[in-house]
Amino acid sequence: MNDEQKAQKRREITEFRYALVAELANPYLSTTQVSELVRQKAGQEHQIPYLGKRRLSEACIRKWMYAFKKQGKAGLEPKLRSDAGRCRSLSESETALLMSNLEAKPHLAATTVLAHLRREGKISGTISSSSLSRLVCSMGLKREQRLRAADGEKHLKFEFFSPLECVQADCMHSISVPDEKGLRRKAILLTFIDDATRRILYTHFAFSERALHFEAGIKHILAAHGRIGRLYVDNGAPFISMQTKRITDSLGLLLIHSRPYTPRGRGKQERFYRTARGQFFRPLDPDSIASLADLSVRFRSWVEAEYHRSPHRGLSGATPLDRWLEKASDIIPLDPTIDLDSAFMHEVTRKVYRDSTFTLDGVLYEVPSSLIGERISLRYDPSVSADRRRLTVLLDHTECGTARIVDSYANTKVRRTNLHKDLAAEIKPDSSNPAVDRSLSVTDSSLAASELPAVDPEDEEDDDA
Repeated sequence: MNDEQKAQKRREITEFRYALVAELANPYLSTTQVSELVRQKAGQEHQIPYLGKRRLSEACIRKWMYAFKKQGKAGLEPKLRSDAGRCRSLSESETALLMSNLEAKPHLAATTVLAHLRREGKISGTISSSSLSRLVCSMGLKREQRLRAADGEKHLKFEFFSPLECVQADCMHSISVPDEKGLRRKAILLTFIDDATRRILYTHFAFSERALHFEAGIKHILAAHGRIGRLYVDNGAPFISMQTKRITDSLGLLLIHSRPYTPRGRGKQERFYRTARGQFFRPLDPDSIASLADLSVRFRSWVEAEYHRSPHRGLSGATPLDRWLEKASDIIPLDPTIDLDSAFMHEVTRKVYRDSTFTLDGVLYEVPSSLIGERISLRYDPSVSADRRRLTVLLDHTECGTARIVDSYANTKVRRTNLHKDLAAEIKPDSSNPAVDRSLSVTDSSLAASELPAVDPEDEEDDDA
């Protein structure tokens, strides 16, 4: 409880006492009448501030009454303890040591810090949990207050110097537009903004938030502009994919996620979205938008023609385009040996079934029978539809061909071994069991009949002739 809260508490208690005893100080009341009023008030329950419903004794009410008659309203104020803010169970040096450790370790509770100091032998005194709580509150070092103070230091205003040194990405739900079926759906805007220049590097509208859109934005910036120092995003669904994390790690990109429910670190993105809502979306007639592509073209035109060429208060009056051109020489180009198409392929693992097949995205694929039972890796372009997708198969990081979609009809023409012959060869006749001999003879005859070539009726007529 801080000083302002303590003062408010004292005022509320004083007002309660004043309302209780003010009428008892009426000079026109006789002693008998005063005694009767005190008796009535003592027999009732009162809603006491910070204590709840309580009964007060006659002696307590009379004490407040005499204090009011003698000192006025000031006599009803709660008395302050002479040792307020000090702990009688610990020495001053031990108290100071405890407070300094609490400030240095805001994430730990006071009881944990105290137990740690006792184990180290730095504090020998004993203190009850209630006394410890009062001491910590009086010093303004409750765990919530310490975490808030530490969090405030982490959210100081920051700004990078070079373009692409830090790129922020975020999504915004915008207006409703018709989809392919004519139904109106909410369009979600994904944007990448450069921290140093406030230039919008990439925009994309979609009806859903997907990691593929985020990856496409990263790929576009790398190919069109240069190397990204770090990517700063929140914990939304498009930014937490394990495939995206694998891609950024392989490219050496630092992907940083902000703490949940703390939008202060993404103030530049939020400021741009506020500008976009006020200058683009609000004057826009939603009924005039024919599709997502139409909305995307209009938005990009507004970004390039108006936003990038308007003075920005965060840039000391300069425009985002001017600031970008001014610092463009600081951009680090991407290594030309990096194959972006290969780097942004997705990679998954599958186990090959006994029929040389596996499933990916609901589609059945097949590989050579030599891979049956193996756990293989598959690399593919996720932006290509499953029926046109090329799957590269890797076994122990070694490429071993591609997988193809199963064609059940074509597989009926594939030559197979004669399983009946193999089975008959494995079974040996048992002379001691005539039943087995008879069954084998029937099997042999059926196999022999099945192996006879088919006779053409025209050939039979020629033989008769």
